[in-house]
Amino acid sequence: MTRTTMEGWMVRYGRRKIGRTFFHKRYFVLEPLVLAYYKRKPSDKEVPLKTLPIDGNCRVEDRGLETHHGHTVYVLSIYNKKDKSLRITMAAFTVMEASAWKESLEKVIDQYLNLHSNIGSMTFPPSQHKAQEDGERNASSSDRDSQGNSCKSQLEDDDEKEQTHMRRKTIGNGPPEALEDWSNGFEPRWGNLDAAVAASARRHWHLVRCQNGLRFFEEVPDADQIAQSRCRAMKAVGVVEASCADIFELIMGIDETRYEWDCSFHEGKLVQEVDGHTTILYHRLQLDFLPMLLWPRDLCYVRYWRRNDDGSYVILFRSREHQSCPPQPGCVRAHIESGGFTIDPLKTRANGEMRARVQQLVQIDLKGWGANYLPSCHHHSVIQILNSVAGLREWFAQRDGSHVLPPAQRMAKLGSELLPGKLRKRHTPKKVASFSEMFSAGSRSAFEESEIEDEDFYDDSERVHSMREEVNHSRSLSGPMPNFGLDSIGLPGSKSAGQLQSWPGDDMEPPPEAFDLSIYHGSLNKGDHENGKNCWSIPDSNGFRVRSKRFLLDRSKTPAGEPLMQLVAVDWFKDAKRIDHVARHKSSVAQVAAEKGFFTIAFNVQVPATSHYSMVFYFVAPKALQQGSLLQRFVDGDDSFRNSRLKLIPSVPKGSWIVRQSVGTTPCILGKAVDCTYHRGPKYLEVDVDIGSSTVANGVLGLVFGVVTSLVVDMGFLIQGNGMDELPERLIGAVRVSHLVLSCAIPPPQDGE
Repeated sequence: MTRTTMEGWMVRYGRRKIGRTFFHKRYFVLEPLVLAYYKRKPSDKEVPLKTLPIDGNCRVEDRGLETHHGHTVYVLSIYNKKDKSLRITMAAFTVMEASAWKESLEKVIDQYLNLHSNIGSMTFPPSQHKAQEDGERNASSSDRDSQGNSCKSQLEDDDEKEQTHMRRKTIGNGPPEALEDWSNGFEPRWGNLDAAVAASARRHWHLVRCQNGLRFFEEVPDADQIAQSRCRAMKAVGVVEASCADIFELIMGIDETRYEWDCSFHEGKLVQEVDGHTTILYHRLQLDFLPMLLWPRDLCYVRYWRRNDDGSYVILFRSREHQSCPPQPGCVRAHIESGGFTIDPLKTRANGEMRARVQQLVQIDLKGWGANYLPSCHHHSVIQILNSVAGLREWFAQRDGSHVLPPAQRMAKLGSELLPGKLRKRHTPKKVASFSEMFSAGSRSAFEESEIEDEDFYDDSERVHSMREEVNHSRSLSGPMPNFGLDSIGLPGSKSAGQLQSWPGDDMEPPPEAFDLSIYHGSLNKGDHENGKNCWSIPDSNGFRVRSKRFLLDRSKTPAGEPLMQLVAVDWFKDAKRIDHVARHKSSVAQVAAEKGFFTIAFNVQVPATSHYSMVFYFVAPKALQQGSLLQRFVDGDDSFRNSRLKLIPSVPKGSWIVRQSVGTTPCILGKAVDCTYHRGPKYLEVDVDIGSSTVANGVLGLVFGVVTSLVVDMGFLIQGNGMDELPERLIGAVRVSHLVLSCAIPPPQDGE
């Protein structure tokens, strides 16, 4: 009998073909091979309502918060990228429960790929892989799919093989690979930069006061930031005796509960739900500086949130105009340039009590004559807003074990006109049934059992049985298998994830000519490393920290050292449609290098907006790729291997707090975060990175894209090393983009050019 990995009650919702919606409790069971759910807790041999086979093509999508039948739930969607009809959507009432299911599902997928790789490597030696491949193909499987519909986003991201590196849904936003030691004095987001860079980043803040058990910091802006904003950012840092999830749930609420910990809150309304991670809110402030003389302030802003896999949370604010939320009579519309919360876990106390470090940042322009002519008005008001961190600490300190947190994202819809001068009314909140109450035997609400089963019912047990038979046959051929902590994992017969697909004679012969950088030209100019504008440069690669030779033993990292390839040019394109496969054009840098006998890896970062932008980085190998090296295996490997290994390390040396929080500095496996399409040519490999394929990444773009001219961004590309023979890691290359100007993008070359 197959061992159960995880099981429990979750929620199913949807719409039937007859038009009626349903919202049911279902009992989900996750096994190493299959995810299934039942109407009730199953007994032996009970047939599930639906099953979904789990293999390396499965992906877990975090849809964030959604509201259905009056209930706010955290939604996960599990689907097979090869067959979109194989999909299960499930929801939980708490973020912790949704996160636990997400981590368990991803662990099963990772272990499947681990076993897949080992069986493939033992059954099909690499030499046989190379002989079996068709050397005439000029693009990967994901490339062929995209050629059928070049404007359609692809879901070609097989899951990585190593469990220790966690997934990210946003580029560079994921957690560190191991929990940081909070006593070492480094903030988690600087863990992948060297000490000099981290120290420079921390010098952006200086301590201005300690009050109410909090430390208050003020940002030290760069010269560019001073010119752009007259208001400096301030932040408060404190420790709250509670779990990160509980703090997050409380902060997300915009209702009467907020009066108990946020002394600057007067009223909040929901304007629009953009997606599960992004909402637009109306917020009226209650500031106590000369209230008889100064008009009240209100805000309309977009709120974006995410949960990192290490248990930390980020909530970001930025003002936005909305036609449904015009300035209210009797109020002055303030403007948040950046703001939000970060909630990071700390080590638990000896008695088991959980702790978290909470940071709140505010960079706000209060507008009006009071803020302009009375400097103390702005400072006093910002301190009042930031004191909500102390309110959080005291709210949890007085909570006993019987105190239940209210549901997340409780807020009224913006509708009635907000009249000035009214005192805030503390309405008695409606009772909201708890998760246990809803699932109790006496609960007969929206969870009442339906006589009609879910519309997407089907039983895939025959396919599951055949997969089990195939894995047993594979084990008999390959001998004893390593223990991955699962009793049985089924997989269809397939080739190894790291199999080679070599292009005849393209990169094994030494380049015939000397390496001359002057022959390569891109549309974006190379500029000064420190003070360049609208240009690219090459940063110090030692500023990036990568896995050391002893990483598997002590998780240590080391400066990256010299990269394997040379960045020679950067293109900055703009078009009405998505720009794919740039390297195929005769005028591209990749073709120029191919004529000289050099091999190129081009990273085409595709950014969706009102127009489609692409920034293409061309890395050229000054010498032939070494046969059998990790880089050569990546170049000639299949999509599954590439998606599981291609890694990006980002950083923002110059930029506002909200941008640095959005981007982060932790490594990101690109194939896990967004869709990547690979185009293999005779002397090049192009990687098209579709940022628009991730809803969470689009949320980050909404916060970052408008201030791109004030940013300096560093990116390091590398291939993750998983074994001792693949360590230490080496960068493919690194690039710095400084103060990019959107209007300078040019149309891409057309076919035949």
